[in-house]
Amino acid sequence: MNILIVCASVLSFMATMTHSAPLREVVDQEQFQDLVQKSHSLIQKILLSIPGVHNSSIELKTLQLKSPDNSKMVIMASNIGIPQAPVLSAVSENCTLETSLSKMTEGLQLHRELLNVVLPKLKNNEKMMELSNDVRDLDLLIQKMLKLIQTSTPSAPTYKPVALRLPGEYDIQVAAHLTLWQLQAFGQDVVKCLRSMEPSDEEEPDS
Repeated sequence: MNILIVCASVLSFMATMTHSAPLREVVDQEQFQDLVQKSHSLIQKILLSIPGVHNSSIELKTLQLKSPDNSKMVIMASNIGIPQAPVLSAVSENCTLETSLSKMTEGLQLHRELLNVVLPKLKNNEKMMELSNDVRDLDLLIQKMLKLIQTSTPSAPTYKPVALRLPGEYDIQVAAHLTLWQLQAFGQDVVKCLRSMEPSDEEEPDS
């Protein structure tokens, strides 16, 4: 009977350690969680603002954020030169905290660059400029989180600068539309990743 109790205790301990392992590399948990919450608030602001930015920036009424045709515009996005966003994964045994954060900052920098390329070509770009600034601020928060867990100076990103092919007004409108649509999907994945960085119920102290 005692052996069964000991085995159950060991299994319970291992399960808890497995769940909390991805966050054990964070030295200053309080500061890290503060950044997580600030990032949560900012990504929610970004997601809520995207429909308004789209309405003010996109004049072609055939381009809609919720249109089922958006997924069929992959070839057009490739022809324009819009890179695909990096795939995000929640923190787990198969995805380290550093990898998840690095992919987030990579994707945020990509979308900010895309926004900054198209916004000077749009007639109504004030809201898009504000969105670009919010994406920049979120990236800075994610980079602060990275600095809390990195033991060495990270290497500079090696991605190529974005060069969009925008010969006409229609291409500009499509590029702006697809950038906002892709950013919306990427932002939803950011929310999922940030949730995986919050402490689990098992890790919270008893009240």
